[in-house]
Amino acid sequence: MKSFVVLSVGLLAAATGRSLAEPPAQAQGGNPQPAVWMIPPSYGGGACFRELFEQPDAWRDTRAAIDVIGYADHNLNRQFSDDQLRAWFPKLQRWGLKFALEVGAIKPWGTTGQQTFNIARPMWDRVGRLGGSIYAMAMDEPLCCARKEIHKPDDYAVEETARYVALVRRHCPQVLIGDIEPYPYVPLPDLIRWIEALQKRLAALGVRRLDFFRLDVDWVCFTVRNQGSWREVKKLEDYCRSRKLAFSLIYWAADYPALQRRGLADDATWYVSTMRQGCDYAAVDGAPDQYVIQSWLDAPLRCLPETGEFTFTRCVRDFSRKFAKRGLAPISEGRRQGSPP
Repeated sequence: MKSFVVLSVGLLAAATGRSLAEPPAQAQGGNPQPAVWMIPPSYGGGACFRELFEQPDAWRDTRAAIDVIGYADHNLNRQFSDDQLRAWFPKLQRWGLKFALEVGAIKPWGTTGQQTFNIARPMWDRVGRLGGSIYAMAMDEPLCCARKEIHKPDDYAVEETARYVALVRRHCPQVLIGDIEPYPYVPLPDLIRWIEALQKRLAALGVRRLDFFRLDVDWVCFTVRNQGSWREVKKLEDYCRSRKLAFSLIYWAADYPALQRRGLADDATWYVSTMRQGCDYAAVDGAPDQYVIQSWLDAPLRCLPETGEFTFTRCVRDFSRKFAKRGLAPISEGRRQGSPP
């Protein structure tokens, strides 16, 4: 199996020459070249993800502007056949793109780290069996789920998330691991306490700490509910940098659902709102280590081509060029500007 070579924790530390508590160099905050992640919507049985491989000429410039393609592990598993994935994973390698998964850690269907890991591991093993390589995993809101869905205290979330991370580290030592949490649903002080507690528990277990922390910002709350602000998000970015933890930010059209209910949303809404978020965060000097352009909505309705008006890849390409300064000049296939080693 190509993706999941099982090493003992001690051998991993010896091989890398790093402390287990120290994140890999490419995950640490403050990198001069930010990473750009693209996570397409999964509606229509994964039509957008499928089109990326079936029509590669329709998004050449976008590929030059990104580093990572991501997808949820359960959607990847149920939407695509072995034959499809076996044909697609080598293309990612030829394009010089890394592949990441969004994964559960604490969920109503997996209320302990061990249970969730046991359910998810076969899906990850399938990626390796079909020739893929997983670069990173982002845990989907374990603190939020513990509070909102299964009604467990924060200490429970810390313990079970730490145990989950330990299992992933043991079986997939080369994979970067990060956490996603929502803001302002989880207030800034709670987010900082959560990161501190989780990192401390991982260190106590002798497990390498988180490689990145990703924020899912419902920025409509800033004006509609007078909750949260981009300045607070910037404070969290600065905090993560001070802890050598890569700060990751999801860019998306947070106003789309409300406008859709009013019959006002379309693909232009997605494009304009995502770019607006980019401008608003840049206005407070925000500059994450990972720019993550992601849609979990049924939008935009078109993924390709990147030259079309308001398509998903057009948004990713233009956003990357404007805010991450990526893909500004023609780049040959296989040699992308700023690609991680």
